[in-house]
Amino acid sequence: MIVAELEVFHSRPVAPTRRVAIGHAQLPMDPPPGYGAVLLSAIAATFAPMLVPELADDYTKLLRQIDRGQRIAQPRLRHRFQQDRIGLTRSTHRLMVEGPRLRFRIDKGTGTPEQFLLAVAYACAPMAVADRAAAIAAINVGVAWRGALDGRFVSRVLGGSTHAAMPALAMSDPVGWAMRILGIETDAKVSKVAVQRRFRERLRDAHPDHGAKNDGAAERIADLAEARRILLA
Repeated sequence: MIVAELEVFHSRPVAPTRRVAIGHAQLPMDPPPGYGAVLLSAIAATFAPMLVPELADDYTKLLRQIDRGQRIAQPRLRHRFQQDRIGLTRSTHRLMVEGPRLRFRIDKGTGTPEQFLLAVAYACAPMAVADRAAAIAAINVGVAWRGALDGRFVSRVLGGSTHAAMPALAMSDPVGWAMRILGIETDAKVSKVAVQRRFRERLRDAHPDHGAKNDGAAERIADLAEARRILLA
């Protein structure tokens, strides 16, 4: 299932003029930072390491200007941003939910790093102020990231509040996810005492010292700890 998508239209590398435009943008930001910001951050993480060093400062400045809602002078990163998509090539980046996990589909296609990074930045411009700030913060995380687009990356974008293998449901419905992890009926009203009791019971069942399998134990225990944190917050 597609939970976030950004369609980018761009000139071909051999074209005499360098242009970029945005097509369909499905970038949900609720609950913050939302699937939208996670996708934008992943695109930035993919292409920022390929950006030529002399353009890096201009990109940082562009993000700051968009965050502040300022007028953006053209061109940026040697490209012009436009609304017209005629004659441009399309690339599509997606964030998918596959089972309980998030999967990125980053289309490297024929576009350049500059074009995709510009699209990520300009996609934030129409957002509400708070959403735009959250998206820009996520993009900055992506720009600085060096590594795979795995659970650790998602956790970093989300501020480190969830463990490396965080399921997609924990983003879309954190309370519901937490109750399922602890084995609590989702329509039940539970006290903090009950949450602590269920946490201890599930922790004992998940711990290798009590007969649970070593394989995946760390993730199960991290899930339980995060579920408790959510319900006690």
